[in-house]
This record gives sequence, C-alpha cells and structure tokens, in this order.
Amino acid sequence: MADETSSVNAGNEEFIPGTVHLVDLEGTLRAKHASGGQRDIVLVPAPSDDPDDPLNWSPRRKMLSTASMCMYTLMVGIASAAIYSVLEPIAEDTGLTLGDLNAGTGYMFLFFGWGCLIWQPLALQYGKRPVYLFSTLATMAIMVWVPYTTTNGQWIASKILQGFFGAPIESLCEISVTDIYFTHERGTYLAIYALFLAGSNFLAPVFAGFINDGQGWRWVLYWCAIFCAIGFVFLFFFMEETNYYRKPSTSASNTTEIPSPPPIKAIELDEKDPRTMIDQDTPSLEQGHSIPSSTKTYLQKLALFQKADLEQPNRLYGMMTRPLIFLTFPVIFYAGFSYGSNLVWFNVLNGTTSLILGGKPYNFASSMVGLSYLSPLLGVFIGSAYTGRVGDWLVIRMARRNGGIMEAEHRLWMFSVSLVLIPGSLILWGVGAAHGIQWFGLIVAMCIIATTVSIPPFFSLFFTSFATLGANTIGLQVSVSYCIDSYRDLSAEAMVTVIVVRNTMSFAIGYG
Repeated sequence: MADETSSVNAGNEEFIPGTVHLVDLEGTLRAKHASGGQRDIVLVPAPSDDPDDPLNWSPRRKMLSTASMCMYTLMVGIASAAIYSVLEPIAEDTGLTLGDLNAGTGYMFLFFGWGCLIWQPLALQYGKRPVYLFSTLATMAIMVWVPYTTTNGQWIASKILQGFFGAPIESLCEISVTDIYFTHERGTYLAIYALFLAGSNFLAPVFAGFINDGQGWRWVLYWCAIFCAIGFVFLFFFMEETNYYRKPSTSASNTTEIPSPPPIKAIELDEKDPRTMIDQDTPSLEQGHSIPSSTKTYLQKLALFQKADLEQPNRLYGMMTRPLIFLTFPVIFYAGFSYGSNLVWFNVLNGTTSLILGGKPYNFASSMVGLSYLSPLLGVFIGSAYTGRVGDWLVIRMARRNGGIMEAEHRLWMFSVSLVLIPGSLILWGVGAAHGIQWFGLIVAMCIIATTVSIPPFFSLFFTSFATLGANTIGLQVSVSYCIDSYRDLSAEAMVTVIVVRNTMSFAIGYG
C-alpha cells in the first residue's frame, strides 16, 4: 500500500480513500500541526480561522459537547435495553410470549437502522441539536406508553416507534464526534461513544432487575422515562450545534496559499516522495496560528436552528437516497457487515439471558439476572480502552513506519482479537448453557458449594459475556472508524449505510 501511495499522481489517478499524510516526519509540510507532544501530527481535517468552527473549540467546549452526546447515548440506550432482564415478568403479567417480546425487540433494532435514512438527513440539513432533543423527548413519551400495552400489536407498534425515534443514537453520534475532533484523536472519542452505547445496553438490565423486584416491571419503563427527561434538560441547556460549513483558511500571514484541490484528489509536491503529499482537506496553515475566542453568546448557542443551516439549499432527497447507493461501495458495505457480524449475537444473548438464567438449573431472580450484566459491562470498558487510546497510538505508529502516511486499513489490525474471542465465547455460551456448566470444573464447584452452598453455577457464562462484549466493542469502534477514515467527506451518509446493513442483520438473526 505504501508503494501505491507513493505513486499516486494528482493529474490522472484517483486518490486512495482514507490515505492521508498524518505525520510530518521531516517538518516540511505547510499545514497546521497539533500542539504539545504531537507537533509532528498534521491536523486533518484542517480547521478554518473561525473561532466557532467546532474544530477550533476550546477543550472545555469540546468536552461539554462530548458529554452531551454521551448523555443522549446513555439515556436512549438505557430505554432500549432495560427490559432484557425482566422479560419473564412481562410475559407472565401481560400474557405475551417470550417470542412476542423478542420479536418486538427485533423490530425495534430494524427501525433503529432504517430510521437513520430519515433522521440523518434532517440533522445534516437543519441541525443535529433539534434532532437529538426531539429524539429524547419522543423516547420519553414512548416509555410512558409501553407499560399500558396489553396486546402483541400494541407491543410491536411501541417497539417500532421506539426504534424509529431513537435511530439517531446509531449513526448521528459518530458524526458529532467527527465534527469536533481530528483524525488522530477520533479513535479515542469514538471508543467513548462505543462505551456509552454498549455500556448503556448492559447497565440498564442491572438496574431493571432490582427495580422489578421492588416496584414491578412497569416502573422499569417509568424510570426510563424519568432518565430521558433528565437527559432532555441536560441537552437543552448544554448541547451546542456542531453543524458547520467550513471554508479553507487562507489568512495565515506567513504562508503561501494553496488552491483547494478537486474532490477525492491529492496534491503532490514531490511525486516521488509520499511524505510530501497533502490531503485534500488540509489547506495551508502554519503551526502556531492563533484562534480568537468564540463570538457567540450563551443564548445563541442554545438556538434550535442555525441561520447557516436554514440558508442551505434543500438536499434531503439526495441525502436519503445516497446511503442506498453506497451499498455498492465495497468498503462501506464491508464496514456494515463486519459491524453486524460482531453484533448479531447481541440479540441472541439478550433474548436468551433471562430465559437461561431465570430457568432451571439456575433459577435466578430478576435482580440476579440483571447483575449478570456487570460482566459484559466490564468487557465494554476493556474493549473501549483497547480500541480508543491503544487504537490511536497504533494508527500513529503505523503511519510513522509508512513514511507519515496513514491508511484506513491500519485500524483493521485490531480485529485480530475478535477472531479469537467471539467464536470461542459464543460456543461456550450455547454449549455451556445446554450442559449447565460450572466454574472451574467439578472439583472447584464442589469446593465452592461446600463453602457457600448457594454459589451459582453460571460463572462460565459470566466469562463468556465478558469476553464477547470486549470483542463486540472492538467490532463497533473499528468498523465505524474504518468507514469514516475511508470516506470522511461522505461519512455522514455512509454511516447510515453501515447501520442499515448492521441492524438488518441484527433483525434477520432472530429468524435464523
């Protein structure tokens, strides 16, 4: 790949998607660089001179935006997953079968994906802030309605609406990350998003089990509505719009202006040396260029709509149809397929956990079924640390070894861990549950039984969830990062394609 990169010619060859000059090894690139201990890292994409460009925000302002995105992810994620540990009580009280309940969950995931075809274009056209707020408010209303469902039709309808209105959690958050962070930082903050997305799905059943034991399953959903209301208030007062129409910066006083290149092309200063190649979105900016403070007031930051968004030509139809066209792009489809391949078991695990641990030979109460989700939660933390900080370090290290050139495929090396963890842990889950396996074999089991009498024989399943969730988080973050790195300019719409593929696979596995 390095040889191919060095031979790219701006005049007659297509620029390899996802290939950027990330590390200025010789200090010769006329581009803006990172500060601190990473002064040789080129800022991609290059920020403008506008203080309200999200790429120029202060660390505090960026952290507040990230916290808001995480708050949305946590609250909507909890609402989507809280019922996993209380399926048995819901079935007993409503007369619905576990098959009915799991079918509703499947439809919810399907519309989590296909709903992105509507919400993503609306967010890009009119602003992400109003979409986040409306999604949270609608999810809250649905959580108040669901406890009153008594028929299968009502249950399916509630889950379809929950999936549709909650769809921004699947694809919009990733784009919010790319709005404010540079390429060399992106992996860390996508991992934080992955932590809250996957973590919320495995934290919710822990609380739900205890709430069910103390207040009943309906209060599980009422508490979800309360959490969404808290999240709505937080987002209203602290979430800032990140849509921005960036123009190349040309005001650096000691820099010669470089014209903007055509799309998906590269400018090559020396076609025999790949280290002098500048990415199309890296305009000429010298290191040390200062950015003034924000010119917006607090009330202006709270505005539901930005004037710049409302003045843009209507592009909704194109943004709704392009994700379907992107199904023919091998890299984008692969990202969705790899993401889905790591997550299709998610429905299997959540659809069987309550049945397996709540039945013989385990006979867990709902609260204990909920506690079993602490194990995958720990796996999520480890997986996020691996794909975040370690992932960014790996990409920068490989770029240095590649003459300063970063390739999107560099992140795929992190999938090697998943190749071992996922198949083994899934076999252990299915075969182990069928045979009622115990922790450390019969001798250790006997020792534990002799000591406590009631140590539950599910620790093998506990380990399985831990291992697979770590791999699950790897699949989430690496697939998303690969897609965004490959087609950064198309990432907002490409992410919709990824999620449609992933969630369709997740829905289909329920009928496999």
